[in-house]
Amino acid sequence: MSIKIGDKVRFLNSVGGGIVRCFRGKDQILVEDEDGFEVPALIREVVVVGEGNMQVHSSNKPKVQVPVDVPVSKPEPEEKIKETPEGERLNLYLAYLPVDPKSIQQTGYEAYFVNDSNYFLFVNYMSRLNNSWISRYNGLIEPNTKIFMEEFGKHDLNDLERLCVQLIAFKKDKPYSLKNAASVELRLDIVKFYKLHCFMENDYFEDDALLYPIIRADLPEKELLVSATELQEAMQQKVRDDRRTPQTILKKKENNSSVLEIDLHIHELLDNTNGLSNADMLNYQLEKFHEVLAQYANHKGQKIVFIHGKGDGVLRKSIEKELKTRYKQYYYQDASFREYGFGATMVTIK
Repeated sequence: MSIKIGDKVRFLNSVGGGIVRCFRGKDQILVEDEDGFEVPALIREVVVVGEGNMQVHSSNKPKVQVPVDVPVSKPEPEEKIKETPEGERLNLYLAYLPVDPKSIQQTGYEAYFVNDSNYFLFVNYMSRLNNSWISRYNGLIEPNTKIFMEEFGKHDLNDLERLCVQLIAFKKDKPYSLKNAASVELRLDIVKFYKLHCFMENDYFEDDALLYPIIRADLPEKELLVSATELQEAMQQKVRDDRRTPQTILKKKENNSSVLEIDLHIHELLDNTNGLSNADMLNYQLEKFHEVLAQYANHKGQKIVFIHGKGDGVLRKSIEKELKTRYKQYYYQDASFREYGFGATMVTIK
């Protein structure tokens, strides 16, 4: 590992870190923490975290006994906070980066909080455990700062599916616009952590990251968890809209007016899928499948092409299961490979 004087580092075996001030021999360095104390550390027990991007979580930092022969430097004067016009609105994110992107199936991850605003933040980052919450990080985050919160492995992903962030924003020693205290719950899509393409280029890290917005332009993100009642209301509203504009769902084939084409891709059925899990979306697609077959149950000889896409094959298998059990009287086959590839099934009403 290449470490230079002036680098910001994080301790691997304890909470905290700081700036490298000097070397002591080949294997040891002195790290100046946020309180101005120089702490000795082995080079192999620290990791460089980047320029000006790390903040030490002082509330949990262990007490370190400084040897008497190590000179103690005075704390530097506090730097004046640099504000930006766009920073007057809160833009806050959770960010997740793979430790080793080249080994995405085995690697662990780093979690960061991004404070893209001119405000200090009191933050509590929690995960759900049964009917309770566990605080995974809490502390004060400075303006226009991204801060490392924790490192976790694949085995921890299930514990991170349900998250909550609570925060209070303020400025020190100056007037500011009042921001409402916020509590935002969200659900992580665990599958994305296994797919390298889900980690995207962004404005906050040199490496690709998975970003989850908490607040954008002062507006907290809507909670991504929906109740069964809300889901049912959304489905009923979509049914009403479909009746008014059926052409968005049912399209006549130009070359054969007797064949109906039904696109079951979720973005064709719903304008907004926020809050819907994969299971919720699959259930909605199957509801549409049943609805169409019920509508044309008396149209003997009617041919209907259901476009389900290739994907992971989950929707295709679910449709085939329904046809083999609930609709045994209907004939079905793969639709034209030339037109749909392996992404459609044609059903003939008998």
